[in-house]
Amino acid sequence: MTSPPAPFTLQVPDDAVADLRERLARSRYPDQAPGAPWAYGTDVAWLRSLVDYWREDFDWRAAEAELNALPQYKVPLAGIDLHFLHVPGKGPAPLPLLLCHGWPGSVYEFLELIPRLTDPASFGGDPANALTVVAPSLPGYGLSFRPGQPRFGVEEMATCLTALMTEVLGYERFALQGGDWGSFITSRIAFDHPERVIGLHLNMLPLRRDPKMVTDPTAEEAAYLEALKYFLKEETGYQWIQGTRPQTLAFGLTDSPAGLAAWIVEKFRAWSDCGGDVESTIAKDRMLANISLYWFTGCIGASFWPYYARMHGPWPIPDGGPIAVPTAYAAFPTEIVRPPRSLAERTYTDIRQWSVMKTGGHFAAMEQPEALARDLLDFLRPLRERSGTGGS
Repeated sequence: MTSPPAPFTLQVPDDAVADLRERLARSRYPDQAPGAPWAYGTDVAWLRSLVDYWREDFDWRAAEAELNALPQYKVPLAGIDLHFLHVPGKGPAPLPLLLCHGWPGSVYEFLELIPRLTDPASFGGDPANALTVVAPSLPGYGLSFRPGQPRFGVEEMATCLTALMTEVLGYERFALQGGDWGSFITSRIAFDHPERVIGLHLNMLPLRRDPKMVTDPTAEEAAYLEALKYFLKEETGYQWIQGTRPQTLAFGLTDSPAGLAAWIVEKFRAWSDCGGDVESTIAKDRMLANISLYWFTGCIGASFWPYYARMHGPWPIPDGGPIAVPTAYAAFPTEIVRPPRSLAERTYTDIRQWSVMKTGGHFAAMEQPEALARDLLDFLRPLRERSGTGGS
């Protein structure tokens, strides 16, 4: 028998906030490598400025209050206390949606997206399109972490979150949305339980990343494979260390908030559609709310585990097993990998919507919440009649 969810309020102790500020004041910085700023990773001068702001001006209590304004819960599930947001839709028949973040993200990514999904009428939309959003902190991430708990790869996360939707919340059928690891997890749920899935919406495609996967590529496929070669050479160092020595890396990032910030903000800058100015697309306070959650929960080591599991196990989307649920893809122009539709259709056999977005990158929910919400609601609208949803 599954225990019922318990309401949750985030309240970091005052002494933990004071300790963070003291550690930030004692930050030690490396020298700046020669060459252009950011050429070899996070720029020293930029990080100094961010750390100063984090210590002197960032208001954690305001960030905490933003999260606490949404209904949050914890429930014992799969050997952990799983944290999730459960925000009812404001409309005549809201569809349930499981919304999944990735690394180095958290539920803070979704604060501008969720109201556009649950209350579209407040943004000029149709209340008939409203969704009820379930947004978990992934197992091992943020508020779904405590020291010593079991580690989760994609397959285990998919099983856990399916149980959240069905056994805990009672939804027989539901929609899915994900980017980054969230795209892997939601795709795995669709593979394992297609009968439960109303529709699968992705803003990253979790296809195998093998430049030799196509023997006679089209021009579009060849261009993608060349871009993939560059990505695998220049942009995957973090995957190798997180996927092979996660414990060693966790020491430094758990002990140094400046180090943690450097590790995470480099990805916000590199993967967003910011033209080199990350604050032009992701607000500084939103970045720091996300980083602070990693810091206060001490979850960074556990958050690496999906990388380790992927490097030491099979690809999370099994070969020879097509995903046959209705699928949509929002193709943001600076997403880290952008496979063409011809390759996506080898895995996703029922693509109903393929949207080429004008601007935006890997962190679509933070960068372009309005565009992402519109694309998702447009996709789900024609699927409602046959959804047959139920639940609490």
